[in-house]
Amino acid sequence: MKIATFNINGVKARIEALTAWLEAARPDVALLQEIKSVDEGFPREAFEDMGYFVETHGQKGFNGVAILSRLPLEDIERGLPGDDEDVQARWIEATVVGKTAVRVVGLYLPNGNPAPGPKFDYKLAWMARMKARVAEMLVEEMPLVLGGDYNVIPQPVDAAKPEAWVEDALFRPESRAAFRSILNLGLTEAIRTRDPRPGVYTFWDYQGGAWQKNNGIRIDHMLLSPQAADLLRDAGIDKAVRDGDKPSDHVPVWIELDA
Repeated sequence: MKIATFNINGVKARIEALTAWLEAARPDVALLQEIKSVDEGFPREAFEDMGYFVETHGQKGFNGVAILSRLPLEDIERGLPGDDEDVQARWIEATVVGKTAVRVVGLYLPNGNPAPGPKFDYKLAWMARMKARVAEMLVEEMPLVLGGDYNVIPQPVDAAKPEAWVEDALFRPESRAAFRSILNLGLTEAIRTRDPRPGVYTFWDYQGGAWQKNNGIRIDHMLLSPQAADLLRDAGIDKAVRDGDKPSDHVPVWIELDA
C-alpha cells in the first residue's frame, strides 16, 4: 500500500500538476492539504475518473484536507477533537481497507506565525489536542499513519539555513518540543528512518530563488504507529515535482507498507 501526503496549495490551481503526479506516482492513498475549496466545490470527478474514492473536509478560500484512495474507505471522521469552537478544516481520518486495514490521518497543522501571539498559541493548543487524539488512536493497536504538512522543522538539519528560522513559529523551541512529545508516544518518523542525511527538504518558497538555490525546509512528515512501522517497506520524497509547471511550494512525501 503506497500512501502519500501532498500540500497542493490550491487544488483547482494545481489540478493539472496533481493529476499528472497521481498518474506517474500511482499512490493507493493520497492525503491532500490546503485544498482551499469547500466540499461542494472540490473537483472530485477528475479523481473519481482516475479510480479514486474521494473524501474531503473543506473550507472556503484556505485550509482544507482531503483523502483520495483507490481502496475502500470506512469510518470517515472530520475535524480534530477537543475544541468545539474550532472551525478550521485541518484534520480528516479514515480506515483504508487493504490486505491489512490501516487508519490514515491527513492533517494540516497551523503555521503559528507571528510568534509569539494568538496564532502561535492556537498552534500549540492544536498540537496538544493532536497528541491527545493520537494517544487514543494508539490504544486501538491498528496500523496508523499520520501524514501531512506539520509546519514544524524538527531539527537544524531539516533546513538549509536554520539560522534564518530561529524566531519563526515553524522552528521555535516550543513547536519542536510539541512535535517531539507526539513522536515520543511511540511513533516512527518514516523519512528520517530511511534517509538521515542533510539536504532532504519538502518545501521551497516561491520567492528569492529558493528552489534554484535548494534553500528548502522539511515540514511534511509521515509518522507511523509501531504496527505501521513494522509494515514499512520504503519511504521517499518526490522532489522533481517542484520543477514542474505551476508547482505547489511543497512536494509529495510517500511510504510503502506491506498492507
